[in-house]
Order: sequence, then structure tokens, then C-alpha cells
Amino acid sequence: MRAEIDVLDRAIVALLADRLHYIDEAARIKQSRDQVRDEARIADVIGKVAAEAQRLGADTKVVAAAYRSLIEASILHELDAFDRRLSR
Repeated sequence: MRAEIDVLDRAIVALLADRLHYIDEAARIKQSRDQVRDEARIADVIGKVAAEAQRLGADTKVVAAAYRSLIEASILHELDAFDRRLSR
């Protein structure tokens, strides 16, 4: 069972790397730091992933909590990317 979880973890990390690439691109095109945190977008994403979790029979609370953490970490990453772009 642990080996199967390890396979899933590697796949998740690859998907997160792809997600971070898009976040870097978003930081590149945004004009201000204030555009990074978008509460409406956060609510939209949480709603979509919770619905998908429910569709798949997964625990919606766990999925929503994981995504809230992912989104907060992503926002910090995007702010760092935005600041790096400005300091060049």
C-alpha cells in the first residue's frame, strides 16, 4: 500500500510543479501585488474541488482543507515571483 501511495505522491508533485509554472506566469502578467489574492477566485476553486471530491466519493472536508493550504502557499509563491520580477 505504501508503494502505491508513493506513486500517487510523485504524480501529485508533478501536477503541483505544473500548477506552479502557471502561477509564475500569472505573476509575470499581473500589474500589481493586489491582484494576486482574489477572494472570488479562491471561493470558486474551493467550490469546484469540493464538488469534484463529492462526485468521486472523497471526503470534501479533507479536499477543501488541502486546497485551502495549497492556495495560501500558491499565493505566497506568486507574491515572491511578482517581487522577483520587479527587482530585476
